[in-house]
Amino acid sequence: MRRGKPELLVAALIGVLIAWYVVYTQRVIVILRADARRSSEMYSRVYRALGDSSPNAETEALIELARSIRDQHVPLILTDRQGTPGGHANLPFEDPTKPVADDDPRVRDYIAILAAQHPPIVDARIGKVYYGDPPVVEGLKIIPALQAVMAAILVLAGLYIIRTRGNAARERLWAGMARESAHQLGTPLSSLSGWIELLEERANDESSHAAVKHMRADLERLDRVAHRFERIGRDPKYEPLDVAAIVERVAVYFRARVPTLANTITIESSIAEHMHPVQGDPVLLEWAVEVLTKNAIDALAGRGGFVRLSAEAGAEDAVVIRVADNGPGVPRELRSRVFEPGFSTKKSGWGIGLSLAKRIVEENHGGKLSLASSEQGAAFEIILH
Repeated sequence: MRRGKPELLVAALIGVLIAWYVVYTQRVIVILRADARRSSEMYSRVYRALGDSSPNAETEALIELARSIRDQHVPLILTDRQGTPGGHANLPFEDPTKPVADDDPRVRDYIAILAAQHPPIVDARIGKVYYGDPPVVEGLKIIPALQAVMAAILVLAGLYIIRTRGNAARERLWAGMARESAHQLGTPLSSLSGWIELLEERANDESSHAAVKHMRADLERLDRVAHRFERIGRDPKYEPLDVAAIVERVAVYFRARVPTLANTITIESSIAEHMHPVQGDPVLLEWAVEVLTKNAIDALAGRGGFVRLSAEAGAEDAVVIRVADNGPGVPRELRSRVFEPGFSTKKSGWGIGLSLAKRIVEENHGGKLSLASSEQGAAFEIILH
C-alpha cells in the first residue's frame, strides 16, 4: 500500500492536468465560437448598411462596427501620422467607471508593447492602428508549455514506475531468498536442539551446565532470527505488545555476551511499571531493539562503557523505548545520514541495521525512530502509539 502511494499521487496529478486541459480547451472553443458569431454579425450589419438608403445608415453601421470591434477585446490604439494617440480600446489598464484619456502617459507607453506584438496598420489618411492579441490568443500561448509539462510528467512517471517495479522485483527476490534461508535453517536447528539435550543429560559440573544454558539461549536466538527471516516480505502481525518483556529479554541476552574482563561493557535496563498499551509485531519490534543494542555495543568496542535500555510512558499515550550508550557518539555532520541504507561508520559494516530498524518502527508500527540528543555517546528513541 505504501509503495503504491507515490504512483497514485502521480496518476492523480496527471488526471488533474488532463481535466484542466480539457476544461480550458472547451472554454477556448466557446470563446472562439462567440468571436465567430460576432464576426458574422459584423458582416451582416455591413451588408445591411450597404443596402440601406436612409441618410444615417452608414454612420450607424460604422458605430455598430466599432462596437463589435470593441467586443472582440482586441487592444487597439489609433494614432495620427505624428504618433499622437487619438483613440483606444480594450487596454488592460482601462477602468469602465473611469475612462482613460488619449493623452494619458500609459497609452503612449503601451504603443511600444503593441508594436512589439504586431506591425501597425498604416493608413495615409488617419495614421496608424496599433493592435495586440485578444485574450483567447494569450491563453493559447500557454498550451504548448502545458503540453510540454504533461509530457515531462508522463516521462518521469514512466521512469519512476519502471524503477519502482524493478525495486519491487528485487525486494521480492530477496524476501524469497530470506524465507528459503529460514526454511533451510530449520533442519540444523532441530538437530542442534537434540545435541544440546544430550549435553544437558551428560553435564556433570556447574561450568558444563552453564555452557549448555548459554548454548540453549543461542539456539533459541537463532530460532528467533530464522523466524524473523520468514517474516520478511509478509504483512506484520499485530497483537498487544509486552514492551517490558521485549526490552528485558534483549538486555538479558546481550548482558551474558559482552566483555566482562577487559574493556568491560555493562548492559543496564530500566523499565517503568505502568505503560500505555500498544499494538505491534513482537518479533519485528524485538529485532529493531536488538539492532539498536548491537549498534551501541559495537560503538563501545575496544574501550568499554555501558549500554542502557529503558522503556517508559510517553506523551499522548505513547511508549518510549530508549537505547543509549556512553561511547564516542555520532559526529554532528553524520547525524542526518545514520538511517540511510548502506551508510556505516564501521569499516566492516553493511549499513543496513539502522535503516532496517527505522523501517520496522515507522512502516510496520507507525511509530518513530530517531537519534535523540544526548550529553554523552549516542541515544536512539523508539516512540510507539
